[in-house]
Amino acid sequence: MKRIAVIGAGSWGIALALQAARAGAAVQLWARNPAARLPNGAMPRLADHPLPESITVTDSLVMDVDMVLSVVPMKYFASVLKHVQTSAPVVLCCKGVEPDSLRFPLDILKDTRPDLNGAILSGPNFAHEVADGLPAAAVIAAAQPGLARSLADLLGTPRFRLYDSTDIAGIQLGGAAKNVIAIAAGATIGAGLGENARAALVTRGLAEISRLAESLGGQAVTMAGLAGVGDLLLTCTGGSSRNYRVGLALGQGSTLEETSAALGGGVAEGVATAGALAALARRKGVSVPIIDSVTDLVEGRADLETVMTCLLTRPAGPEAHF
Repeated sequence: MKRIAVIGAGSWGIALALQAARAGAAVQLWARNPAARLPNGAMPRLADHPLPESITVTDSLVMDVDMVLSVVPMKYFASVLKHVQTSAPVVLCCKGVEPDSLRFPLDILKDTRPDLNGAILSGPNFAHEVADGLPAAAVIAAAQPGLARSLADLLGTPRFRLYDSTDIAGIQLGGAAKNVIAIAAGATIGAGLGENARAALVTRGLAEISRLAESLGGQAVTMAGLAGVGDLLLTCTGGSSRNYRVGLALGQGSTLEETSAALGGGVAEGVATAGALAALARRKGVSVPIIDSVTDLVEGRADLETVMTCLLTRPAGPEAHF
Protein backbone atom coordinates (compact mmCIF):
# COMPACT_ATOMS: atom_id res chain seq x y z
CA MET A 1 0.00 0.00 0.00
CA LYS A 2 1.36 3.43 -0.86
CA ARG A 3 2.05 5.84 1.99
CA ILE A 4 1.74 9.62 1.83
CA ALA A 5 2.43 12.17 4.56
CA VAL A 6 0.84 15.63 4.62
CA ILE A 7 2.42 18.34 6.76
CA GLY A 8 -0.14 20.94 7.73
CA ALA A 9 -3.80 20.60 8.74
CA GLY A 10 -5.13 23.79 7.22
CA SER A 11 -7.85 23.65 4.58
CA TRP A 12 -5.48 22.80 1.71
CA GLY A 13 -3.58 20.23 3.76
CA ILE A 14 -6.79 18.48 4.77
CA ALA A 15 -8.07 18.56 1.19
CA LEU A 16 -4.85 16.96 -0.07
CA ALA A 17 -4.96 14.36 2.70
CA LEU A 18 -8.49 13.44 1.59
CA GLN A 19 -7.28 13.26 -2.01
CA ALA A 20 -4.36 11.03 -1.02
CA ALA A 21 -6.81 8.72 0.74
CA ARG A 22 -8.94 8.59 -2.42
CA ALA A 23 -5.79 7.64 -4.33
CA GLY A 24 -5.54 4.55 -2.11
CA ALA A 25 -2.81 5.73 0.25
CA ALA A 26 -2.37 5.32 3.98
CA VAL A 27 -2.08 8.96 5.02
CA GLN A 28 -0.18 10.56 7.89
CA LEU A 29 -1.55 14.08 8.50
CA TRP A 30 0.71 16.20 10.69
CA ALA A 31 -1.06 18.81 12.81
CA ARG A 32 0.26 21.06 15.55
CA ASN A 33 -2.66 19.94 17.71
CA PRO A 34 -3.95 16.49 16.75
CA ALA A 35 -6.36 16.62 19.69
CA ALA A 36 -8.29 19.40 17.95
CA ARG A 37 -10.15 16.76 15.96
CA LEU A 38 -13.91 17.28 16.19
CA PRO A 39 -16.48 14.72 17.42
CA ASN A 40 -17.49 13.94 13.83
CA GLY A 41 -13.89 12.99 13.01
CA ALA A 42 -13.11 16.18 11.06
CA MET A 43 -10.44 18.80 11.66
CA PRO A 44 -11.55 22.38 12.50
CA ARG A 45 -10.49 23.99 9.21
CA LEU A 46 -12.81 21.70 7.19
CA ALA A 47 -15.35 20.82 9.84
CA ASP A 48 -17.85 19.22 7.46
CA HIS A 49 -15.36 16.67 6.10
CA PRO A 50 -14.87 13.74 8.50
CA LEU A 51 -11.55 12.01 7.92
CA PRO A 52 -11.62 8.36 6.86
CA GLU A 53 -9.80 5.68 8.84
CA SER A 54 -6.97 5.68 6.29
CA ILE A 55 -5.90 9.14 7.56
CA THR A 56 -3.99 9.23 10.84
CA VAL A 57 -3.66 12.63 12.51
CA THR A 58 -0.39 12.96 14.39
CA ASP A 59 2.19 15.43 15.70
CA SER A 60 5.08 13.15 14.79
CA LEU A 61 7.51 14.32 12.11
CA VAL A 62 8.98 10.83 11.66
CA MET A 63 7.71 9.96 8.20
CA ASP A 64 8.43 6.55 6.69
CA VAL A 65 6.46 7.21 3.50
CA ASP A 66 6.68 7.30 -0.30
CA MET A 67 6.12 11.06 -0.59
CA VAL A 68 5.63 14.07 1.66
CA LEU A 69 3.27 16.95 0.84
CA SER A 70 4.37 20.10 2.65
CA VAL A 71 1.33 22.34 3.03
CA VAL A 72 2.88 24.79 5.49
CA PRO A 73 2.86 28.56 4.69
CA MET A 74 6.05 29.95 3.14
CA LYS A 75 7.26 31.73 6.27
CA TYR A 76 7.05 28.58 8.40
CA PHE A 77 7.86 25.60 6.22
CA ALA A 78 11.68 25.82 6.45
CA SER A 79 11.59 25.67 10.25
CA VAL A 80 9.23 22.68 10.15
CA LEU A 81 11.14 20.77 7.47
CA LYS A 82 14.34 21.00 9.51
CA HIS A 83 12.76 18.54 11.93
CA VAL A 84 11.16 16.13 9.46
CA GLN A 85 12.74 12.69 9.55
CA THR A 86 12.29 11.23 6.08
CA SER A 87 14.12 10.25 2.92
CA ALA A 88 11.04 10.61 0.71
CA PRO A 89 10.65 13.32 -1.95
CA VAL A 90 8.95 16.45 -0.65
CA VAL A 91 6.27 18.14 -2.75
CA LEU A 92 5.90 21.78 -1.75
CA CYS A 93 2.31 23.00 -1.93
CA CYS A 94 2.87 26.61 -0.85
CA LYS A 95 3.08 29.53 -3.28
CA GLY A 96 5.11 32.69 -2.98
CA VAL A 97 8.51 34.35 -2.80
CA GLU A 98 10.48 34.99 0.38
CA PRO A 99 10.44 38.82 0.72
CA ASP A 100 14.01 39.32 1.94
CA SER A 101 15.97 36.72 0.00
CA LEU A 102 13.65 36.56 -3.08
CA ARG A 103 13.88 32.76 -2.91
CA PHE A 104 11.14 30.48 -4.22
CA PRO A 105 9.96 27.41 -2.24
CA LEU A 106 12.31 24.91 -3.92
CA ASP A 107 15.27 27.24 -3.31
CA ILE A 108 14.44 27.28 0.40
CA LEU A 109 14.07 23.50 0.47
CA LYS A 110 17.45 23.07 -1.23
CA ASP A 111 19.12 25.38 1.28
CA THR A 112 17.32 23.87 4.27
CA ARG A 113 17.31 20.16 3.38
CA PRO A 114 19.77 19.47 0.54
CA ASP A 115 19.43 15.75 1.32
CA LEU A 116 15.85 15.66 0.01
CA ASN A 117 14.48 15.63 -3.52
CA GLY A 118 11.90 18.35 -4.04
CA ALA A 119 8.99 19.14 -6.31
CA ILE A 120 6.29 21.80 -6.49
CA LEU A 121 2.52 21.37 -6.89
CA SER A 122 0.48 24.18 -8.41
CA GLY A 123 -2.77 24.72 -10.25
CA PRO A 124 -6.28 26.19 -10.16
CA ASN A 125 -7.63 24.57 -7.01
CA PHE A 126 -9.84 25.75 -4.18
CA ALA A 127 -9.41 23.50 -1.15
CA HIS A 128 -13.11 22.98 -0.44
CA GLU A 129 -13.77 21.70 -3.97
CA VAL A 130 -10.87 19.24 -3.84
CA ALA A 131 -12.10 18.10 -0.43
CA ASP A 132 -15.55 17.54 -1.96
CA GLY A 133 -14.01 15.36 -4.67
CA LEU A 134 -15.08 17.67 -7.51
CA PRO A 135 -13.07 17.36 -10.75
CA ALA A 136 -9.83 19.33 -10.69
CA ALA A 137 -6.35 19.35 -12.19
CA ALA A 138 -2.89 20.52 -11.20
CA VAL A 139 0.73 20.12 -12.23
CA ILE A 140 3.74 18.79 -10.31
CA ALA A 141 7.14 20.08 -11.39
CA ALA A 142 10.57 18.73 -10.49
CA ALA A 143 14.00 19.30 -11.97
CA GLN A 144 14.88 15.59 -12.04
CA PRO A 145 13.51 13.80 -15.13
CA GLY A 146 10.76 11.36 -14.23
CA LEU A 147 10.38 12.43 -10.60
CA ALA A 148 7.33 14.63 -11.13
CA ARG A 149 5.54 11.92 -13.09
CA SER A 150 6.16 9.31 -10.42
CA LEU A 151 4.85 11.65 -7.71
CA ALA A 152 1.82 12.57 -9.79
CA ASP A 153 1.00 8.90 -10.23
CA LEU A 154 1.03 8.42 -6.46
CA LEU A 155 -1.44 11.23 -5.76
CA GLY A 156 -3.55 11.55 -8.89
CA THR A 157 -6.97 10.04 -9.63
CA PRO A 158 -9.40 10.48 -12.55
CA ARG A 159 -11.10 13.35 -10.69
CA PHE A 160 -7.81 14.97 -9.64
CA ARG A 161 -5.74 14.95 -12.81
CA LEU A 162 -2.05 15.58 -12.24
CA TYR A 163 0.25 16.59 -15.07
CA ASP A 164 4.05 16.76 -14.82
CA SER A 165 6.66 19.33 -15.79
CA THR A 166 10.35 20.09 -15.40
CA ASP A 167 9.82 23.88 -15.60
CA ILE A 168 10.22 24.60 -11.90
CA ALA A 169 10.93 28.30 -12.50
CA GLY A 170 7.75 28.86 -14.50
CA ILE A 171 5.54 26.78 -12.21
CA GLN A 172 6.77 28.53 -9.06
CA LEU A 173 6.47 32.00 -10.54
CA GLY A 174 2.96 31.38 -11.83
CA GLY A 175 1.79 30.24 -8.41
CA ALA A 176 3.24 33.32 -6.72
CA ALA A 177 2.37 36.02 -9.24
CA LYS A 178 -1.27 35.09 -9.76
CA ASN A 179 -2.03 36.25 -6.21
CA VAL A 180 -0.70 39.73 -6.99
CA ILE A 181 -2.69 40.03 -10.21
CA ALA A 182 -5.78 38.80 -8.33
CA ILE A 183 -5.55 41.79 -5.98
CA ALA A 184 -5.50 44.09 -9.02
CA ALA A 185 -8.44 42.21 -10.58
CA GLY A 186 -10.48 42.52 -7.40
CA ALA A 187 -9.69 46.23 -7.12
CA THR A 188 -10.81 46.71 -10.72
CA ILE A 189 -14.23 45.24 -10.00
CA GLY A 190 -14.47 46.89 -6.58
CA ALA A 191 -13.82 50.31 -8.12
CA GLY A 192 -16.61 49.75 -10.66
CA LEU A 193 -14.36 49.69 -13.72
CA GLY A 194 -16.20 46.74 -15.24
CA GLU A 195 -15.62 43.27 -16.66
CA ASN A 196 -13.88 44.57 -19.78
CA ALA A 197 -11.26 46.25 -17.65
CA ARG A 198 -10.74 43.11 -15.55
CA ALA A 199 -10.30 40.94 -18.65
CA ALA A 200 -7.76 43.38 -20.06
CA LEU A 201 -5.90 43.59 -16.76
CA VAL A 202 -5.71 39.81 -16.32
CA THR A 203 -4.44 39.42 -19.88
CA ARG A 204 -1.76 42.05 -19.43
CA GLY A 205 -0.91 40.53 -16.06
CA LEU A 206 -0.32 37.20 -17.78
CA ALA A 207 2.05 38.95 -20.19
CA GLU A 208 4.02 40.33 -17.23
CA ILE A 209 4.24 36.91 -15.62
CA SER A 210 5.39 35.35 -18.90
CA ARG A 211 8.15 37.91 -19.38
CA LEU A 212 9.37 37.46 -15.84
CA ALA A 213 9.22 33.67 -16.14
CA GLU A 214 11.46 33.72 -19.20
CA SER A 215 13.95 35.99 -17.43
CA LEU A 216 14.19 33.40 -14.65
CA GLY A 217 14.82 30.54 -17.07
CA GLY A 218 11.21 29.43 -17.24
CA GLN A 219 9.12 28.80 -20.32
CA ALA A 220 6.42 31.18 -21.50
CA VAL A 221 4.39 28.17 -22.67
CA THR A 222 4.05 27.11 -19.03
CA MET A 223 2.03 30.26 -18.47
CA ALA A 224 -0.59 28.93 -20.90
CA GLY A 225 -1.07 25.90 -18.63
CA LEU A 226 -2.59 25.03 -15.27
CA ALA A 227 -0.05 26.86 -13.11
CA GLY A 228 -0.27 29.92 -15.36
CA VAL A 229 -3.50 31.03 -16.95
CA GLY A 230 -5.49 28.30 -15.17
CA ASP A 231 -4.57 29.43 -11.67
CA LEU A 232 -4.72 33.08 -12.74
CA LEU A 233 -8.29 32.79 -14.03
CA LEU A 234 -9.52 31.05 -10.90
CA THR A 235 -7.82 33.44 -8.50
CA CYS A 236 -8.91 36.55 -10.40
CA THR A 237 -12.59 35.57 -10.70
CA GLY A 238 -13.46 33.07 -7.94
CA GLY A 239 -15.36 34.39 -4.94
CA SER A 240 -13.40 32.03 -2.69
CA SER A 241 -10.10 33.71 -3.63
CA ARG A 242 -8.75 35.55 -0.62
CA ASN A 243 -6.51 37.75 -2.78
CA TYR A 244 -9.38 38.70 -5.07
CA ARG A 245 -11.53 39.60 -2.06
CA VAL A 246 -8.72 41.77 -0.67
CA GLY A 247 -8.54 43.66 -3.96
CA LEU A 248 -12.34 43.94 -4.13
CA ALA A 249 -12.44 45.56 -0.69
CA LEU A 250 -9.56 47.90 -1.54
CA GLY A 251 -11.39 48.92 -4.71
CA GLN A 252 -14.48 49.70 -2.62
CA GLY A 253 -12.50 52.03 -0.39
CA SER A 254 -11.50 49.84 2.56
CA THR A 255 -8.01 50.05 4.02
CA LEU A 256 -5.74 47.02 4.02
CA GLU A 257 -6.15 46.75 7.80
CA GLU A 258 -9.95 46.82 7.53
CA THR A 259 -9.85 44.24 4.76
CA SER A 260 -7.64 41.89 6.77
CA ALA A 261 -9.93 42.15 9.79
CA ALA A 262 -13.00 41.42 7.67
CA LEU A 263 -11.34 38.27 6.31
CA GLY A 264 -10.58 36.96 9.79
CA GLY A 265 -7.05 38.29 10.21
CA GLY A 266 -3.84 37.39 8.47
CA VAL A 267 -2.58 38.78 5.19
CA ALA A 268 -3.41 37.48 1.73
CA GLU A 269 -0.38 35.96 0.00
CA GLY A 270 -0.33 38.56 -2.77
CA VAL A 271 0.19 41.40 -0.30
CA ALA A 272 3.47 39.93 0.90
CA THR A 273 4.49 38.66 -2.54
CA ALA A 274 3.96 41.85 -4.56
CA GLY A 275 7.05 43.69 -3.33
CA ALA A 276 9.25 40.62 -3.70
CA LEU A 277 8.18 40.09 -7.31
CA ALA A 278 8.62 43.79 -8.08
CA ALA A 279 12.16 43.63 -6.68
CA LEU A 280 12.87 40.46 -8.65
CA ALA A 281 11.63 42.12 -11.84
CA ARG A 282 13.88 45.14 -11.24
CA ARG A 283 16.83 42.81 -10.74
CA LYS A 284 16.06 41.12 -14.07
CA GLY A 285 15.22 44.33 -15.94
CA VAL A 286 11.66 43.20 -16.70
CA SER A 287 8.73 45.63 -17.03
CA VAL A 288 5.86 44.66 -14.68
CA PRO A 289 3.63 47.76 -14.33
CA ILE A 290 0.65 45.91 -12.80
CA ILE A 291 2.80 44.18 -10.18
CA ASP A 292 4.53 47.51 -9.46
CA SER A 293 1.15 49.21 -9.06
CA VAL A 294 -0.14 46.59 -6.63
CA THR A 295 3.09 46.93 -4.65
CA ASP A 296 2.68 50.72 -4.42
CA LEU A 297 -0.95 50.29 -3.36
CA VAL A 298 -0.47 47.68 -0.61
CA GLU A 299 2.71 49.33 0.70
CA GLY A 300 0.94 52.69 0.99
CA ARG A 301 2.98 54.68 -1.54
CA ALA A 302 0.00 55.43 -3.76
CA ASP A 303 -3.79 55.39 -3.55
CA LEU A 304 -6.10 53.49 -5.89
CA GLU A 305 -6.90 56.51 -8.06
CA THR A 306 -3.20 57.20 -8.64
CA VAL A 307 -2.28 53.65 -9.63
CA MET A 308 -5.31 53.38 -11.93
CA THR A 309 -4.35 56.63 -13.65
CA CYS A 310 -0.74 55.48 -14.07
CA LEU A 311 -1.81 52.21 -15.68
CA LEU A 312 -4.43 53.76 -17.97
CA THR A 313 -2.11 56.50 -19.24
CA ARG A 314 0.87 54.31 -20.06
CA PRO A 315 1.98 54.51 -23.72
CA ALA A 316 0.44 51.87 -25.98
CA GLY A 317 2.18 50.03 -28.80
CA PRO A 318 2.58 46.58 -30.37
CA GLU A 319 0.95 44.07 -28.00
CA ALA A 320 3.89 41.70 -28.00
CA HIS A 321 6.21 44.40 -26.69
CA PHE A 322 4.10 45.78 -23.82
